[in-house]
Amino acid sequence: MADSTDSARPGPRRPGVLLAAAGGVLATLVGMAVGHLVASITDPAASPVLGVGSTVIDLTPTPVKEWAVANFGTADKPILIGSVLVVTLLLSAAIGVVAARRLRLGLALLVALAVVAGVLVLLRPTSGPLDVVPAVATAVVGAAALWWFLRAASGLPLRPARTHGGSGSHDVMDDATPGTTSGGATRRGVLIATGVLAAAAAVSGAVGQWVTVARTRIGNIALPKPVDADPPLPDGLDIDGISPFRTPNDEFYRVDVNLSVPVVDHESWTLTVDGDVENELTITFDELLEMDMVERDITMTCVSNDVGGQYVGAARWLGVPLTDILDRAGVGDRADQLLSTAVDGFTISTPLDVATDGRDALVVVGMNGEPLPRDHGFPVRMIIPGIYGYVGSTKWLTKLTLTTYADDVAYWTERDWATDAPVKISSRIDVPKSGAEVDAGEVVIAGVAWAQTRGIAKVEIQIDGGAWTEVELGADAGVDYWRQWFYRWQVDEPGRHSFTVRATDVDGEVQTDVQMRPFPEGSSGLHTRAVMVA
Repeated sequence: MADSTDSARPGPRRPGVLLAAAGGVLATLVGMAVGHLVASITDPAASPVLGVGSTVIDLTPTPVKEWAVANFGTADKPILIGSVLVVTLLLSAAIGVVAARRLRLGLALLVALAVVAGVLVLLRPTSGPLDVVPAVATAVVGAAALWWFLRAASGLPLRPARTHGGSGSHDVMDDATPGTTSGGATRRGVLIATGVLAAAAAVSGAVGQWVTVARTRIGNIALPKPVDADPPLPDGLDIDGISPFRTPNDEFYRVDVNLSVPVVDHESWTLTVDGDVENELTITFDELLEMDMVERDITMTCVSNDVGGQYVGAARWLGVPLTDILDRAGVGDRADQLLSTAVDGFTISTPLDVATDGRDALVVVGMNGEPLPRDHGFPVRMIIPGIYGYVGSTKWLTKLTLTTYADDVAYWTERDWATDAPVKISSRIDVPKSGAEVDAGEVVIAGVAWAQTRGIAKVEIQIDGGAWTEVELGADAGVDYWRQWFYRWQVDEPGRHSFTVRATDVDGEVQTDVQMRPFPEGSSGLHTRAVMVA
């Protein structure tokens, strides 16, 4: 006879759809947070979410990338990571529903999701065996968390019961009664499981982020004094809203394909020079610092910068002339391309004649009197004035290969960007802002203009489509540096007014008014703004 107590005890009940979906989301969040924590210790780029995001970036068509940069600016990476997370969590919710009905299948699907991320991480050019560990941690922790949550939500004990029959043993949750959770024990189980998993995700993610930030801090590095220093930078114009004459490091634009900044140990870093050279070189960081350093004021521009855009900045750079390093290696007579490689395998191709034509091409270690920030290429990057960054400004530099365009194709060249990419003459209005309301009387219009390797000789402004009028220029810090400019506009007529700016370089070439989008060789056209005069 059955025990009356046993017959009165309610059997396990399957969680409802929403609760099961929530369990899938929570379990995945915990797994990803633990994976992120493990990656922060091994290699931040091996984080499963970043592995998927990097693959998405590589597979995204160029027009879509340009649209994202144009519309989202520097927020494009957080938006991409957020999109990957949303899709992942939607899949996880569906997996949670499946697992509530067929536990083993649901767990297998959750593990498969982590395996896909792990495979994408391993497909990175510089991946190693340890890079799969974060994905493994994500799979194990995520599956365990989902199993535990569903058992708690079903009112089952943590140790699964087993029944024996002709087909072998199985988890009794597969036989649970469909329906929503009920009973105090089940409610308590759900609350406990939810709280524990949420706390585990928050703590693991926070610790992982703390470890990542701690690893990216740069210790005390004594930069050498340059043997050839630029004179002190002249004072910039004191006008509210105008771009500062020197861009602070933390305000300097950043555009690259990296979802996480490479963590490079400068003590083990080396620069290899190979390919069509007489003497293959390997230079350590300390050896690089012992070479003759020069200091140069250079403005950099990203090819993704649209007319009037913000992807331009000016700084004082400390580094070794690129030709000093190439001369040590002895360049052969076959190469027409300098292929530079970053520590993560990313490549940039530079026409060899541009890199060696006498301009101040540098292998850089310092920015505005400090070691390079990690965001901008620590420990070493390359800068070549007069060409857009995608063909001359490799960050996290580790190798220079003398080769030919016929033999090697770099990342952006493979995506149909122009091979030769000289920076175009450009000018921008900083103030007043477009659509601003200003008082009648004197209105100061101001901004910056640049034409690297040529220099700015003149800037003109056109009000309401009228005649071009020359404006006043700020200090001159050399042909590779931008010029500030301003114009005192006397306006008495209320209503809408527009103004357009254009620049002329020292060779007399006038900025073109032909409108062109950034792809494939950089934007062109004139910057126009409009204001309302009260």
